[in-house]
Amino acid sequence: MGHYPYMTLRLHNIARCLTAITALALVTLAFAHPEDDFCSPGDDSIDPALCAALAELNSSEGKKTKSVVPSVLDESGNERSIVATAVLYVSIGIRHIVPDGYDHILFVLAIFLASVRFRDLLVQVSAFTVAHTVTLALAASGVITPSPAVVEPLIALTIGFVAVENLFFKNMTPWRPAVVFAFGLIHGMGFAGFFGELGLPPGQFWSALVSFNVGVEIGQLIVIVAASALGLALRHALNDPTGTRQYRRFVVLPGSALIGVIGFWWAVERIIP
Repeated sequence: MGHYPYMTLRLHNIARCLTAITALALVTLAFAHPEDDFCSPGDDSIDPALCAALAELNSSEGKKTKSVVPSVLDESGNERSIVATAVLYVSIGIRHIVPDGYDHILFVLAIFLASVRFRDLLVQVSAFTVAHTVTLALAASGVITPSPAVVEPLIALTIGFVAVENLFFKNMTPWRPAVVFAFGLIHGMGFAGFFGELGLPPGQFWSALVSFNVGVEIGQLIVIVAASALGLALRHALNDPTGTRQYRRFVVLPGSALIGVIGFWWAVERIIP
């Protein structure tokens, strides 16, 4: 009879893990159209320019509705100052990741699931940040002109690749930082595609670009902090502080498999409209 309490505890822990994995799958779909919640008619508490930026979301058919943000003027019709522009574009950058950036969120989560140690996570996130910052600047300034028809499917494929690699390797591979850096270059082109559709204030291009990128990094940090808190809680619940046994079995493997399926499915959708 002595093993029944142990089995009950184990079942409870498995149930917690399954719940967490389900939440992980649904978090990217939680706010399908946040502009509906925060930008309702007559609501003047949200910057109209930010509301217009939130309209740049995937529709249920997978198509995007393009809108131009009136960034040159504020809600009073006056020209925005550098500080006001910076605040606006930081907000837009954050929103572009949380909650709007489903594909970028899944890529960061795939990186997180592959990181048993904090150092591994830091190396990969740093490589991703440097890479997407470079191509964001190059593409937004017109030095390179990548085609969205090519970039968007590639972004989805990067998600699937990293997630599948998690299934075969318990620890960060020697080539993973280089792979993440290369994939970060692709994601930066995606950021630039969104940034290029915004109404850009004349004479404030670089301040807007830097502010947007800062917002992207803040959004990325929010995802990492939330995932880390959940990951630590699950490791504790599973009595697996190293994250290499039950945590990998019940969290990393199912989570990576789910992310991989979503990534490859998006790739097919973006290649075959």
